[in-house]
Amino acid sequence: MKAPKILPWVARKAGISDELALKLWRRAAGEAEHLTGAAEGSEYWGLAMEHFLSLVEDEAHLAPVDSLTPAPRLSWIYRHQTRMSMFSLMAAQNTYRFWQHTWQKFYLPKKAA
Repeated sequence: MKAPKILPWVARKAGISDELALKLWRRAAGEAEHLTGAAEGSEYWGLAMEHFLSLVEDEAHLAPVDSLTPAPRLSWIYRHQTRMSMFSLMAAQNTYRFWQHTWQKFYLPKKAA
């Protein structure tokens, strides 16, 4: 399994080491694989990334503070981006269902009872 290329950036932003970020990623990926039953697919990657970010946030708050600024919370960005990307998919799906219903209602012959 390949780790995402964003891991070092997330580790630096959270104030943890790259090795710890890789361990947390492997843990999150293993748990996501167990929950989804697959090691690929959008559901697997979404769950793995969300769980990874929550693990990083928990670990960042346990790390010793050697700077005055706290580590930023990153999971809201990921959740927001996921929600925004789903809006266009939901709109397309709703449009498809509307046209399918309209087509069936007005253009397909009705069966005699």
